[in-house]
Amino acid sequence: MMSFEAAQQDMRQAYYDGAAGVVVSASVWCVAALLAWQRSAGQAIAALLIGGMCIFPVSIALVRLLGRSGAHHRENPLAGLAASGTVWMLLAIPAAYAASLYKVEWFFPAMLLTIGGRYLTFSLLYGLRSYYLCGAALALAGIAVVLLRMPVSAGALAGALIEYSFGAYLFLQARR
Repeated sequence: MMSFEAAQQDMRQAYYDGAAGVVVSASVWCVAALLAWQRSAGQAIAALLIGGMCIFPVSIALVRLLGRSGAHHRENPLAGLAASGTVWMLLAIPAAYAASLYKVEWFFPAMLLTIGGRYLTFSLLYGLRSYYLCGAALALAGIAVVLLRMPVSAGALAGALIEYSFGAYLFLQARR
């Protein structure tokens, strides 16, 4: 049986500390922000939802290009946590969409809260406390966008900026 610390090390090694996924996710947020600013909220929402489905496969391709396996060991007990976090996130997306039907400006803040919550589980998955900071930053941004009554594009842009910053930090950390 793999120890807890070894399981976290396996996840960090296989997935480059999760950095690739964070940067790919940031890119999806960025596309959504551009669409919200230049086109429509509906197109921006569709971009985040459709682009979100591509985050894992694109991040695995990126991880492999960077020389990592992109696959954890079969006996890694943390695989269930990764799957559970994904299911929880998928179940929260309809709530974000429902919020947007009431007030379209609430979709991206709801998604910031959802993804922020998901990153809290990544702190356990990878054994990196820095994921707490990223999750908190996303959640606080979501709250700020609502309280300050910011436009639709602001929520998506906040997600992009926070995740690009955090992704860069993770890449630097993983290279050490």
